[in-house]
Amino acid sequence: MITFYPAKKPLPSLLAVLALAAPVSAKPVFKPGTALAPPAEGLTGSQAPAISVDLMKQITRRLSADDFEGRAPSAATEPRVLDYIVSQFKAAGLQPGNKGQWLQEVPTVEIEGKNQSPLTVTGGKTPLSFSFGDQWVGASYRVTPRTAVKDSPLVFVGYGIVAPELGWNDYAGIDMKGKTAVILVNDPDYAATGEQGLFKGRRMTYYGRWTYKFEEAARQGATGAIIVHDTFPAAYGWNVVNSSWTGAQYYVQTPNDAMDQTKMNGWVQKDVAEQILAAAGKNLATLTKAAQTKGFRPVPLGLNASVSFDNAIRKSTSHNVVGVLPGKTRPEEYVLYSAHWDHLGRCTPDKTGDDICNGAVDNADGVAALTAIAKANVEAGAAARSQVFLAVTLEESGLLGSEYYAQNPIFPLSQTVGGVNMDALAPGGRVRDYAMTGGDKSDLTDMFRSALKTRGLVEAPENDPEKGGYYRSDHFSMAKRGVPMFAIDRGIDLVNGGKAAGKAANDDYTANRYHQPSDEYSESWDWSGISQDVELFYSLGRQLADGTSWPNWREGDEFRAVRDKSCKGESGC
Repeated sequence: MITFYPAKKPLPSLLAVLALAAPVSAKPVFKPGTALAPPAEGLTGSQAPAISVDLMKQITRRLSADDFEGRAPSAATEPRVLDYIVSQFKAAGLQPGNKGQWLQEVPTVEIEGKNQSPLTVTGGKTPLSFSFGDQWVGASYRVTPRTAVKDSPLVFVGYGIVAPELGWNDYAGIDMKGKTAVILVNDPDYAATGEQGLFKGRRMTYYGRWTYKFEEAARQGATGAIIVHDTFPAAYGWNVVNSSWTGAQYYVQTPNDAMDQTKMNGWVQKDVAEQILAAAGKNLATLTKAAQTKGFRPVPLGLNASVSFDNAIRKSTSHNVVGVLPGKTRPEEYVLYSAHWDHLGRCTPDKTGDDICNGAVDNADGVAALTAIAKANVEAGAAARSQVFLAVTLEESGLLGSEYYAQNPIFPLSQTVGGVNMDALAPGGRVRDYAMTGGDKSDLTDMFRSALKTRGLVEAPENDPEKGGYYRSDHFSMAKRGVPMFAIDRGIDLVNGGKAAGKAANDDYTANRYHQPSDEYSESWDWSGISQDVELFYSLGRQLADGTSWPNWREGDEFRAVRDKSCKGESGC
């Protein structure tokens, strides 16, 4: 799990996050001559090879041991961690997945801003100046020793969204070259109580994520991008933004050192934005209301922004581990399974002086589940499609291992049917319910619901859909490039103890172990809930691997267009 809450995935809710890619659609995209896979009712837990709990215990125990020092990427312990994971992949019967090699290099860059100037705004009756930290924060994606934005014209662009499938363009009719975008947080439907609306109501879409807003500003050619923080639509306070943007930032290295990105991405407090707009003779509340209506057009403010800071740069390299089980009849089609192997390394000591964040739940047991599923598939015999097993790095730094794989896929994403992502499988009892993180985004929802029915389970609503948890886990790196990804979260309705016991267990982990030295392995763990998760993961993943369907996103989903585009080539879906 990731340290910056708004940037990444939510705290575990009796966590069993399944990222299954490739949904089964109302209007699916197929290769000529193929048919839908058999319904999930045809797959039951009894048909799958037994998932080895002993193997999962062994791997979790070893990966979370003190001598691995919390599995920090690029640390001195990384080679030993990688050697162990490779040895387990070999023992499970996998083949090296990267052109005969087990590892994929992941080059990263750490950039820490220093000596930040105030954010100054001129062009109104009097100049405005806002201090770094308490009024504005910002950083640069560009790998450059100094960032300087001088007299960049400010443009209010509403929610900063370009969604052709919805007929929405907040940048319509303006050239952003040299300009700085002022952007509202979340998306236009954030205040809804239900999920009705162009942007799925209260449920956050990708267009509401701050990461999207900075990406879109760069695509528009903007020099800078500033998001207006507001606690209710953001679902977190300024303290979270402040703590996350005043230290080092981590990115995947790119050949052009990210020079195609904006010079500066930042945030301002809501009252700062109100002052800026007032200086332009505008009202933030009035413009916010206007921005919630289709047809909104950007508003040049007649003001100029300036800011500067130095950048301390450190480059490093970590690694993904890649294994493959080649398919029998369609080896050029792929199903992807993933789990992140990294954790926080040494961290704030507890009252006993223990400063190793072992990450047993987050995510040693995810890697254990990944390996156990690989072994079960080998024992069952190769599926029709190839199955790729990916232990990714740098999840805690911003999904960077999965992001690098998605940018540089070993197996083409246009030939990747989907996949299963495993993260933070909480020990505990079996449950009666599972929830879909992200809601009904894709055709795979049908497969999920059928699998629940087969197992006598019920579908639970996702907790806090407005927080955008779907966009803060490793499966998202694939999803935003069109590979249909589906996340499933184990519910809290325990077979023994019900919802009260489940909620208490969830709250206990969040308060007392999440990202703390106390996230340690214990021989007293109850593995029955984890086993229930992994049986489901195996069954759904195997159905994808043995099937012939090429599932897609629902009509109107933000990732539908990129999947459709990738499916047009002869080699793709």
